[in-house]
Amino acid sequence: MKVDREGRIGQKCLVGWKEWVALPGLGIPAIKAKVDTGARTSALHTFRLETVRVHGRERVRFWIHPLQRNRTRAIVCEADVVDQRMVSDSSGNREMRYVIQTPLRVRADAWDVEITLTNRDKMLFRMLLGRTALVDRVIVDPQAAYLAGRTLASAYGKRKKKGRRI
Repeated sequence: MKVDREGRIGQKCLVGWKEWVALPGLGIPAIKAKVDTGARTSALHTFRLETVRVHGRERVRFWIHPLQRNRTRAIVCEADVVDQRMVSDSSGNREMRYVIQTPLRVRADAWDVEITLTNRDKMLFRMLLGRTALVDRVIVDPQAAYLAGRTLASAYGKRKKKGRRI
């Protein structure tokens, strides 16, 4: 398989097991995501969530901490509710979650994905990118990380210090 300059193999984007991605429809310029082909559904961290009605449509307003180990920076997002689903986590715990749909950007590629909203404070990654978001668009190299680059890491004005990971 030959990878082109844009990190593509044919029509598909090549990614590692963890990547910086953007959710521009939610105003999230960058978030580190674990690419998890074992998870069916994508999930996004939220530490506060409320439902609102706008022009008769059910929406969710939710707050996220986009950076790992950083609870001072928060982003408020709002999106239409697509569904509510019972989701089982990796420990077998079941939880009813709101589902939204929003564009996901990796490098120059962007496509709509469904994402469930849940508190991921105890998890290492603020976002989990599940296999339904990857189908027909992505090839995962499980040995690699940040194949899409780290340029989004500077979205919050945070500099990488020598010997310290962002």
